[in-house]
Amino acid sequence: MAYPKRAVSPEKVERANVLRAMPLLKALDAVGVYAKLDTSYEPKKNRGSSRYHLSANCQDYELLICHEKWYDTRACKGGGGAIDLVMHLYSEPFNMALRRLDKAVS
Repeated sequence: MAYPKRAVSPEKVERANVLRAMPLLKALDAVGVYAKLDTSYEPKKNRGSSRYHLSANCQDYELLICHEKWYDTRACKGGGGAIDLVMHLYSEPFNMALRRLDKAVS
């Protein structure tokens, strides 16, 4: 059974775009995740990348972060933007991650 598509207001689309573009470390801080910079990390491909160790949702993560992109070295998954990162860390669908991030920032 196909569900009809609901119209999304331009305000919600704009809010999602703002949250998606939020700096990743700011987003992690907003949702209450402490990220520790790994000072021993030496980037091999992209000099702008950094490695962080963090714990969220009762799991430990090792993330490579380069601007708005992130990569989970243990799960071999990556993405772009703060909403994708919250989705990954909390195993949530888009709408729940969007609400979590929006509530944390507001």
